Amino acid sequence: MRVRGWVRPLLVALALALAASACGDSGGGSGGGGGGGGQVTGLEILVGTAPGGGFDQTARVAAKAMEDANLARNVQVQNLAGAGGTIALQKLVNSKGNGDLIQQMGLGVVGSVYTNKSEATLEQTTPLARLTEEPEIVVVSKDSPYQSFDQLLTAWKADPGKVSVGGGSSPGGPDHLAPMLMAQTVGIDPKQVNFVSFDGGGELLAAVLGNQVGFGVTGVGETKDQIESGEIRALAVTSAEPVEGLDVKTLKEQGVDLEFTNWRGWVAPPDLQGGDKEALIELATKMHDSQEWKDALTQNGWTDAFITGDEFGTFITSENQRVGDVLSELGLA
Repeated sequence: MRVRGWVRPLLVALALALAASACGDSGGGSGGGGGGGGQVTGLEILVGTAPGGGFDQTARVAAKAMEDANLARNVQVQNLAGAGGTIALQKLVNSKGNGDLIQQMGLGVVGSVYTNKSEATLEQTTPLARLTEEPEIVVVSKDSPYQSFDQLLTAWKADPGKVSVGGGSSPGGPDHLAPMLMAQTVGIDPKQVNFVSFDGGGELLAAVLGNQVGFGVTGVGETKDQIESGEIRALAVTSAEPVEGLDVKTLKEQGVDLEFTNWRGWVAPPDLQGGDKEALIELATKMHDSQEWKDALTQNGWTDAFITGDEFGTFITSENQRVGDVLSELGLA
C-alpha cells in the first residue's frame, strides 16, 4: 500500500511535521483525506464482472467517493469478467502481498465459488470491509404482458420453463438465488426454472429491455434510472419494507413469504505486509464516514452495512455455510 507520509527519512519527516504545525491541518474532504495516514495512491479495484453490473457500479462509485473526499487519488477499476467473479478472485489470491489491489465482491462471489468449483476461495483472502446491502427487484420491460406481479406469478407457475428469468449473476449469485427461493416459496420446483445468466446487470438490463427474458431479477440500484424513465416496470422487491423512492410492493405484501438481501464488500490478497491491511481498513472506514459516500448510499438506494476486518471475516464464513446449505437444498450444488 503506498501512502504519502509513511516511511520517510528522519529529516524529511521532521520538516513535514514542522510545516504541518505551522500551516495547520490542510486535509480536504469530509472523510479526512490528507490527515492521519495521508492520501492513498495507486489503488486498483478488481471487478469480476463486465461493466454495468452491481459490483462494477459499487466499485466506481466508491472510487469517485474516495477521490472526491480527498482520501485517494488515481484509483483504477479493472474489470476481469468470467465465472461469476472467480477468475478475478483467482487473480487476487495469486497476488499475495499486493497492498495496492482489492476486489469488489459480495454474495455473488460466495455462490460462484461453489457453482464454479473454484480453486480460489474467499477464505484465502484478507477480509477488509462489508460496505452495503440492498434488496433484489423483479422487473419487466415497459411493454411486457405482465402488468402486475400477480399476473407474472400466475404465468410462471403455469409453465416455469416458458417464462424465463434473467439474472446478472452466475448460478449461486444473488440474482440466481433470489428467483430460486421465490420459486420454492410459491411451489415451483427450482429445477424447472428457466434461469438465464448474464455477465452483470448491464447485460441483464439490455435483455429485459429487449424482451429476451420473461422477467429479470437484479439489484435495486442497477434499475432505478430505467424505472424512473419508464423503460422498465418494477413488480416486486425482496426487502422486508418497501424501498424509499420506489412505488413497488414487497414480496410479502403480495403474498410471497420471502425476504432476501444482497451485500457487497472488499477483500484483499493474502499475506499483506507492513500494515497494509490496517491501512486499507482505515481507508474503507474513512470513506464510510465521508459525506460523499453517505450521499452515494442515498442516490443508489443502498443500505449501510459496514463492518470490517475480523468481524467481516466471520460474516463471510457464515455466508459460505448459508449459501452452501441453500444450494444443496435446491439441488444446485
